[in-house]
Amino acid sequence: MQITFTTLLDLLGTFAFAVSGIRHASGRQIDWFGAYILGLVTAIGGGTLRDLLLDVTPFWMLDPKYFLTTGVALVSVLIFKERLLKLGSTLFLFDTIGLGLFTVVGITKSIDAGLPFWVCIIMGTITGTVGGVIRDVLLNQVPLLFRKDIYALACVAGGVIYFLCRYLNLPMGVTESIASLTVIVFRLIAVKFHLNLPHLQAIKSKSKRL
Repeated sequence: MQITFTTLLDLLGTFAFAVSGIRHASGRQIDWFGAYILGLVTAIGGGTLRDLLLDVTPFWMLDPKYFLTTGVALVSVLIFKERLLKLGSTLFLFDTIGLGLFTVVGITKSIDAGLPFWVCIIMGTITGTVGGVIRDVLLNQVPLLFRKDIYALACVAGGVIYFLCRYLNLPMGVTESIASLTVIVFRLIAVKFHLNLPHLQAIKSKSKRL
């Protein structure tokens, strides 16, 4: 079986997002199976919605490697638990890597489906972010997508760079690598320098006294 560069990105993204989801489960009275499920939905949630929108069978129904990769992620967290839990940046790092890799996977699969570039960028953003939204909802948290830092916009930036590289006729592997790194670096810079979009303030109605 030949493993393409896109497939490699897909597996690395699955592992990174699974670790992120499992790491979120720590300290919440969630057992190993619950942690595995949380890691799995984090890893496959965005891709599942993408495939449903593309009207194709969700990818994880056709290949068990995503379940196996999540299992490897769980074992890795259990073995290196002390180191991972002590590193406050670990959760953020794995989430950011997964975001970059999955954005590119979503764009590439959408191009293969013959969609226009702007839809491909949206699909890439969905692939990268929706798994984290499902994870946060299951943990009864306001999704990270809605509350702080540059998150979805990093995916959009990566998508723009992806199509710019395609316009310049760069090799596919180079294009996917540059786009992934763009998402990752964009998010790292946003968090490093506390770059945020303005928050929507509460709208207060002025009642008139009669």
